Amino acid sequence: MTRRATDNSKAIDAFVAAKLEIDAMLDRLQALSADHFDTSPDAINWGHVGTLSHYREKLREITGMAFREGEHAE
Repeated sequence: MTRRATDNSKAIDAFVAAKLEIDAMLDRLQALSADHFDTSPDAINWGHVGTLSHYREKLREITGMAFREGEHAE
């Protein structure tokens, strides 16, 4: 019995689309970070710190999964 080659072009297309979306999100985050998250240094308060800490925790979760670190270590 011969095995048919699997056509994974739809998976490749979906992968590339997801990667492009991630790249766009990273570009936007980088620009926002370069602008100090649209916050004037004179206006920073503990609410800003809380928001930025929340962003950091979400990014830690993502990088932990991507690099198999922390709770995602094998």
